[in-house]
Amino acid sequence: MGDTVTGKTPLTRLPDGTVKQVGPLTGTRVWTVPGRANRPLTLPREAPRKLARGEATRLCAFCQDRYLETTPEKARLVGPDFEELRALPPSALFETTAEFRRFGNLFEIVSAEYWRENHGFRQPSSVVARARDYLQDPSGHEHIERLAALRGSASGVPQSIEEAALDLVGGSHDVVVARRHVVDGARTDDELASSGTLTPREHAEYFAFTVRTLDDIARAQPHAAYVAVFQNWLRPAGASFEHLHKQLVAIDEHGPQVDHELRLLASDHLLYQHAIADLAVRHGLVVAANDSAVVFAGVGHRYPAFEVYSRSSANLPHEHSATEIRAMSDLVHALHAATGVHVPTNEEWHYRPPGAPWPMPWRIVLKWRISNPAGFEGGTKIYVNTIDPWELRRRAVDGLTRLRLEGRLADGIRIGDECSPEDARLSYAD
Repeated sequence: MGDTVTGKTPLTRLPDGTVKQVGPLTGTRVWTVPGRANRPLTLPREAPRKLARGEATRLCAFCQDRYLETTPEKARLVGPDFEELRALPPSALFETTAEFRRFGNLFEIVSAEYWRENHGFRQPSSVVARARDYLQDPSGHEHIERLAALRGSASGVPQSIEEAALDLVGGSHDVVVARRHVVDGARTDDELASSGTLTPREHAEYFAFTVRTLDDIARAQPHAAYVAVFQNWLRPAGASFEHLHKQLVAIDEHGPQVDHELRLLASDHLLYQHAIADLAVRHGLVVAANDSAVVFAGVGHRYPAFEVYSRSSANLPHEHSATEIRAMSDLVHALHAATGVHVPTNEEWHYRPPGAPWPMPWRIVLKWRISNPAGFEGGTKIYVNTIDPWELRRRAVDGLTRLRLEGRLADGIRIGDECSPEDARLSYAD
């Protein structure tokens, strides 16, 4: 069946078994060649190293014994009820243990200076007061002084301590970090704590905290057109630290892919239903669903990729109800658990930019970064993806079924053939 977006058939299996894909929203060309699908997902790692006593909580700058190696904390979740504490003074950081923390990225992708110099942005009085109070605390003054020296050394442009404090407290690139670097009780440094090792409840709190952070950043930076949300897991996927964290970056444009989709939407407001959901049903690519979200094995991605779509009529993540956010979290968590700890992944959030003229669903793409594009891909712009969508679905269904039997998934998830075509009905344009 032809594809209304690209004019090309999105998914074709040739007589020799080669699968050719065309991304329904991107036009990206992907081939899966027979005989390559059984390559291992995990990439080679150094031999595990035994952890010394107490080392598990200080393995990197994101660990709980090293709070003062990150920028001033904006918020944290503590205790069994995940109570949110905001803007703690530096002297109080070690009085509680943060299950999840939010703070500014020390080396921002889009810096505070960018917004100041290019848009004339000035921090509000609340941020100015927070920076002033932080510097008045002796431990806070020492903290900012040390961070300012690191930033100045990296950039070659020195900053006054007052300006550094203002930028570090009020920046628009935040990090949301989980407590554990390795799982509780780990004996070696390869027993990493990933999204999939969290309980469904822990992941839901992490997820909802990220949604609130997205809303906060969008409100605080009036010149932002969009806030990019992503999670890089393991170094081959771009992570600086192998410690679970998400990043949120305000930018002053949507990016070309969003602009492209908005142009497509102008002639078909049900683009995602027609090009993605209906395609998945037609080809048997629905992986799992619950009452408010659904997972498809993605078509036309450079890497094996799952697409998690909200079935809500809301478009922006923070406009979803708590139940709808939890539904997205449960499916994303399940996919991470089925993927495994040692598979490099990118988790990318997509949603309608505020003020965009057409409806767009909230969707999250989870990519397995198990190969590196090389000369063939660079020369032809045809990408070799070693796992086709049907095989990806099979692996996921098998993994999710096993995890459910082990009691590791949230309740209410339908897997594989338990799903119906109604589970793939999207409501974003209702």
